[in-house]
Amino acid sequence: MTGRDLVFALLGVVAVGAGVLVVTTRQLVHAALWLVLSFGALAGCYLVLTAEFVAWVQVLIYVGAVVVLLLFGIMLTRAPVGPSEDLDSGNRWAALAVALGTAALLVTVLVMGFRGTRLNDAPRCPPGAASCPARANGSAEHLGEAVFRTWVLPFEVLSVLLLAALVGAIVLSRTGLPESRTGLPESRTGLPESRTGLAEQPDRSSGRGR
Repeated sequence: MTGRDLVFALLGVVAVGAGVLVVTTRQLVHAALWLVLSFGALAGCYLVLTAEFVAWVQVLIYVGAVVVLLLFGIMLTRAPVGPSEDLDSGNRWAALAVALGTAALLVTVLVMGFRGTRLNDAPRCPPGAASCPARANGSAEHLGEAVFRTWVLPFEVLSVLLLAALVGAIVLSRTGLPESRTGLPESRTGLPESRTGLAEQPDRSSGRGR
């Protein structure tokens, strides 16, 4: 085992451990921070595989945008910041079985697809070479060609899946809100919210002339 294999294995252990802590912690903010660590470890794995473009996309989009959006969503909603017993689900064993089955499926696909391939098999680039096959495999041109030619159908299916997850998250976030007699959700002050999202103030103009 070379040093590159050891670094890749350590980064994989960090990514998996942080992912487990994301779903087991009882604090939402801590879960978001563990998610940052998991995404950072994945970016390190991409760097070891000489895929610099994918690594920077991982850092800029997932760590710099998705996690920040998640933190803003936690702060701007009524989600509990501290420990909460409501975060514990009764479907823990079913979720564990689904997670193990998904992990086994992914490991099987990776082993069948990359059997016999090692990190040391990648060609090494001379110091002053203008073109290099190993460097081209992680470039934006090679990645775009692979995504939009070979893997275009799974890419579109994943896009539809993410859109469905976004719509489902919006629907779930709106359920359970108390509604006033006007049919509008009430704000924290107990006043019904208007269509603009602001709490309606009582009309006191009628009582001024009394």
